[in-house]
Amino acid sequence: MSEAPRFVEIDWAGRRVRVEHQWIAPERRAAPLIVFLHEGLGSLSMWKDFPQRLCDAAGCRGLVWSRPGYGRSTPRAAEEAWNPDFMHRQAHEVLPALLEALDVDVAATPPWLFGHSDGASITLLYAARFPKQLAGAIVLAPHILVEDLSVNSIEKARNAYLETDLRQRLARHHDDPDSAFWGWNDIWLAPGFRDWTIEPELASIVCPLLAVQGLDDEYGTLEQIRGIARRAPQTELLELPACGHSPHRDQPEGLIAASTDFIRRHHYNHGD
Repeated sequence: MSEAPRFVEIDWAGRRVRVEHQWIAPERRAAPLIVFLHEGLGSLSMWKDFPQRLCDAAGCRGLVWSRPGYGRSTPRAAEEAWNPDFMHRQAHEVLPALLEALDVDVAATPPWLFGHSDGASITLLYAARFPKQLAGAIVLAPHILVEDLSVNSIEKARNAYLETDLRQRLARHHDDPDSAFWGWNDIWLAPGFRDWTIEPELASIVCPLLAVQGLDDEYGTLEQIRGIARRAPQTELLELPACGHSPHRDQPEGLIAASTDFIRRHHYNHGD
């Protein structure tokens, strides 16, 4: 069963920020832990029941959380503009601080990471920086470089936020939808972000890795996951038909089956 969302405080960016989080099936004390990292406009609540379904199928525990600036976590300050290294900082600073605050012993029992979109890129950056502190990773629609397709879709999202009910819909999931939207949208459309890439870091990833992308993804081409596999040869690829940018919404059954098989193979093959 899932516990109710709760909050923990961490020190980050020179201030105390609260992080909304939720444990799934904490009673499975000996089971692997999956940590879920949401997309650029996501939050704990926007995952809906997918983390619970995956953890139940795989027999795992889960940790779902909202990054600072999202959900019920501390919003981004009005004057705070994200820099091109914002995903690096999430991977290198925020996620480790959260795991420490929640007493997750990454040395004794490394967790699994399950990331979507920006959260998938953060997952890859964590895997590259802390190779001994995770058991494996599953990344959905990751970004390893900026493509014209991504920028065009993010420009459309800006228009939708200004001209449609997108802000009202996001307000159901974020205490401050403007914090969530403009933090993400402004940096992705900044001219200085066009040269952003995490390709050099990928060769440092040694853990088992499953990279998933929909064939109809409006935010990235298949080069995003195929580029990972070229640099981290242990990567397994899953290319899903009839699937856009959110495989956990468009193809949940197939994704759960593939993820469960992947986790079980690599967890038990290592004698855990």
